[in-house]
Amino acid sequence: MSRGAAAGASAFDGAQKSGVDVAGPVKRSMMIAGHATSISLEPVFWDALRDAAEMERVPLNALVARIDAARVEASDPANLASAIRVWLFERARSQD
Repeated sequence: MSRGAAAGASAFDGAQKSGVDVAGPVKRSMMIAGHATSISLEPVFWDALRDAAEMERVPLNALVARIDAARVEASDPANLASAIRVWLFERARSQD
C-alpha cells in the first residue's frame, strides 16, 4: 500500500478539492459513420471534447468520427471511449 493510500489520500480526493468534476460517466448516443453508437464518458471529458470540436470548428459527431477512424486503424484498437480519452489527453499535452 502506498503512503498516500495509507494516509487515506487519493487522486480522487485531490480532484474533488481542486474543483474537478468527478461525476461518473454519462452515456450519449450519436451517429458515427452512418450508424448510431453510444459513448460513456465522464462529464469533464464531454466538456473537453465539446471544446475541442468548437476549436476545430467541426460538429461533435464529426470529431468523434475522426477519432474513431484513427482508432480502428490500430492493430489492437481500444474501445471508442478510451480512444477519446487518450486523444483528449494527447491534445492537451501537445498544447503545453
